[in-house]
Amino acid sequence: MKEKLMIVSLGLLPFIMVLGNSMLIPLLPDIQSSFQLNDVQTGLVLSAFSIPAAILIPVVGILSDRHGRKILILYSLLFMMLGSLIAISSAAFTTASFSIFLIGRMIQGIGAAGTTTLAIALTGDVFHREKRAKVLGILEVYNGIGKVVAPIIGATAALITWHAAFFVYPFVAVIAFIGIFLYVQNAQSGKDVISIRAYLQKSLMIVYQNKRILFPLFFIGGLGLFLVFGILYYLSFLIEETYHIDGFFKGTAFLFPLGAMTITSYWSGKRIKTDEKVMKKLLLLGLSFLLTMFAVLIIIHSLPILMFCLTIAFAGLGFVLPCINMMITSATSDEERGFVISIYGTVRFLGVAIGPIVYGVWMVNERTMFVYSFFILLFGASWVMYQMNMISIPFTKKHISHK
Repeated sequence: MKEKLMIVSLGLLPFIMVLGNSMLIPLLPDIQSSFQLNDVQTGLVLSAFSIPAAILIPVVGILSDRHGRKILILYSLLFMMLGSLIAISSAAFTTASFSIFLIGRMIQGIGAAGTTTLAIALTGDVFHREKRAKVLGILEVYNGIGKVVAPIIGATAALITWHAAFFVYPFVAVIAFIGIFLYVQNAQSGKDVISIRAYLQKSLMIVYQNKRILFPLFFIGGLGLFLVFGILYYLSFLIEETYHIDGFFKGTAFLFPLGAMTITSYWSGKRIKTDEKVMKKLLLLGLSFLLTMFAVLIIIHSLPILMFCLTIAFAGLGFVLPCINMMITSATSDEERGFVISIYGTVRFLGVAIGPIVYGVWMVNERTMFVYSFFILLFGASWVMYQMNMISIPFTKKHISHK
């Protein structure tokens, strides 16, 4: 029972991280109107959260390797609560309210730096072999569930006022804080016995030695989140301004693609175990889904076709992400795992931060937007397939090592 509560508590970390941006996506037109923002400023609503997280994730990873994951997670949740309260308080100001709102979002982002990344690292510390793969898959499911329900929560809250959505953050953070404090054990990580300089040299050397595998995996992980949040940003304005769908039903429009990603993430996490052959096959399958669907969208992108293709594409991403998580988590020993995963977390957050800004520019010409998306995907998929020899997959099973 305690192990189940521990997994649930860990799962709430990627869940609350996803709420950080996904819940606001259907609210962006309302926020833009409330603060009288242009498109670039509206993109900052999401990026003000993601950029501080991306910058601080490596710092948090280093500190967690030396001083333990649990304490860093608890401090991170406190920052999430504080930032949420500051963002809520911006409604009380008549001048500089947007600046105060962005300060709150930045403090939320500081807290987010210690959520998903440390949850993945702590899972790698505590669980091993098939159990590790299963729990990592569960974390990706919580991530997916957050993406599914967050737009619905946000759109429903907007029926009252868009500020109401910010009360959800401290509520979930308090639950996660209690669960982490009571049920999550602070597994042994690297001890504070070497200097920061020596630690960084050792960790960077490990990353460099594994660059052939790690670099393309980092890139695809970040690209996946770049596409998800860029496309969701585009959909938010398309659905409201072109098709005039608002409120709760606007939130449910995101259900199909994000729901498909959640289902395939859960299935993949249970299926891959420690079998590298299966991981490569699922990576190939997921990348094929993504490339095919974005190729179709270059030609035709009416709303029904768009939603169908995005559902299949996001399902493909659900095959890809758990495999990447497992490969990266198992690539290093406990002492350096926090640092290596923090680099991965930074790349993912950069994808989240840049996606809405880039798609805000691209969506002026939809066909061009899908052309750019396809060719970036093609580059990433080719890089992974070449470096991991995925075109010719061996017929004998090979199990990844668990350091």
